[in-house]
Amino acid sequence: MSVRFVSEPLHAAGAEYVTSPALSQGEPLLPRRFRWRNEELTIAEVTSTRRSTKDDRGDEYLAKHWYEVRLADGRDALIYFDRKAKRGVPRWWLYSIRSTD
Repeated sequence: MSVRFVSEPLHAAGAEYVTSPALSQGEPLLPRRFRWRNEELTIAEVTSTRRSTKDDRGDEYLAKHWYEVRLADGRDALIYFDRKAKRGVPRWWLYSIRSTD
């Protein structure tokens, strides 16, 4: 299996979300389906999550929510939600994708 660095925006496709008990702790709603390039990526399973922070003048802020996911077609992907995205800039990003070949 090969991992490909992507770093491209994702666009939610539909109003169905992956449920998570972490929603009460400030996690964003994770869409079940995304559009990327000419593909629709459907999340079958979230395999792990983590958060990254950013320091600003001595204070630490939550910057990104990361999700390792298994897609319905068997590929694995690493996506993140950018909490600090400016208006008009996508919040969801595909960081990398692992092919099954």
